[in-house]
Amino acid sequence: MSLVKAKKHLGQHFLTDKGIANRIVESLVNTDKYNQVLEVGPGMGILSDFLLQREDLQTYLIDIDTESFHFLNEKYPQLGERLINGDFLKLDFDEIFPGQFAIIGNFPYNISSQILFKILDNRHKVVEMVGMFQKEVAQRCASPAGTKDYGILSVFLQAYYKIDYLFTVKPGTFNPPPKVHSAVIRLTRNEVETLDCDEKLFWRVVKAGFNQRRKTLRNAVSAVMPKDKMDDHIYFEKRAEQLTVADFVALTKHISRLMLV
Repeated sequence: MSLVKAKKHLGQHFLTDKGIANRIVESLVNTDKYNQVLEVGPGMGILSDFLLQREDLQTYLIDIDTESFHFLNEKYPQLGERLINGDFLKLDFDEIFPGQFAIIGNFPYNISSQILFKILDNRHKVVEMVGMFQKEVAQRCASPAGTKDYGILSVFLQAYYKIDYLFTVKPGTFNPPPKVHSAVIRLTRNEVETLDCDEKLFWRVVKAGFNQRRKTLRNAVSAVMPKDKMDDHIYFEKRAEQLTVADFVALTKHISRLMLV
């Protein structure tokens, strides 16, 4: 089989270190909740090799790159329809996975936020995710309130998932090497089915708060509710990065009450 050429427009950087690949696959630990896993962007199958050795998992692969698809089809003929040539961001999970499942991958960095929001939109099905991201994105996901990396993505993900920053990966372990360091994180679904507030308003409040993160929330969330409806609640005097997920839930409930007055 001829090797697959990494394509810049697809953001491909193929992992070459088998030790790291095995470590990533071994980070799928919550298999009491699922027995199917979808690998995104397998490339030439360095993660897939280890995934297919796991007897506790039924592995699916999806790659938008037709060259990778043909390479993998020849390498893993036993997969059949479990090898998908398509766009992960457009994939209908309900058509393929009747129950809950996990996602794993060395994700293309140019669509990493879109991948995470796709997972968020399907949080009722995706109970675990182990993935390689640009280090800055990984830090943003895992950072707690009060830190400079804490932002919109942090709040949304931490509302529904426990996030573990697992380890950092140097550029030299990829071909071609990226210009940045990478990191592997794990998302584990928490017990929250729905937030204890108006979820659509919660998303609006969080986005408004961080879109003007240097301002106090009194000024930042004025796009959500007029200042003349706000009271002297302490949250309005804080900045978005100072509020935890629970604080944002409480603020959203408070704003809902004020908007009814």
